[in-house]
Amino acid sequence: MKKQFAILAFLGVLATSTLFAQEDTTSVEPTPEPQTTAVQPAAAETEVASDESMHQVLKQKFIEGGVTFMTPVLICLILGLAFSIERIITLNLATTNTRKLLGQIEDSLAKGGVNAALEVTRNTRGPVASIFTQGLLRYSEGVDMVEKSIVSYGGVEMGKLEKGLIWISLFIALGPMLGFFGTVVGMVQAFADIEAAGDISPNIVAQGMKVALTTTVGGLVVGMVLQVFYNYLVSKIDSLVNEMEDASISLVDILVKHKLVSQK
Repeated sequence: MKKQFAILAFLGVLATSTLFAQEDTTSVEPTPEPQTTAVQPAAAETEVASDESMHQVLKQKFIEGGVTFMTPVLICLILGLAFSIERIITLNLATTNTRKLLGQIEDSLAKGGVNAALEVTRNTRGPVASIFTQGLLRYSEGVDMVEKSIVSYGGVEMGKLEKGLIWISLFIALGPMLGFFGTVVGMVQAFADIEAAGDISPNIVAQGMKVALTTTVGGLVVGMVLQVFYNYLVSKIDSLVNEMEDASISLVDILVKHKLVSQK
């Protein structure tokens, strides 16, 4: 949780500073320079103008969508990215070189027995090493008990890998829903303005339509971005689970090879 809150705070500060960075700069008018005019490179002026306009457009769209409706959408994006980044870091740290680990375990079993192999697995990070540890601790109870222990603890490790995905899926669904909510409110506002004016005019319905369309775009962008992260995390977890299953079979074969478990 500490990692998540740290990442969340960083992303929140970054998003806020990016959104409102131009507000202070635009409020201060530059002092007029003397009459002398200097010719500046056109390319540099174009680049600066494009950079400023991009930030300005983002801020302007946020304001046009309405702070009341766009703020929850932005919060969904920040929280979803925080959970996604935390899961990506955790899953990458959980990745283990399985072939190298199996080779070390087999060498340790040949030289120092089960205790030496347990020392190797306990000093290795990742779910595969944790499963190996549980299997080695039950070697004296037979191959069936080793397999059951591996399967049971594999379910525990899989639950740890999937931790946090439910929150990402929540923000994937909640972001577009908040955007559509802003759309409905904007349309209601537009029709209310038409009713009050007694006339259909673009100037009358423009504000309501801005809220409606901008919040929809914001919610859809949040959903699409987080969906990409979610699919990547699911594929990463599937590869880790397949790796755990394959490595577990190899561990049982190694124990049988060294005659440390009896097949009944």
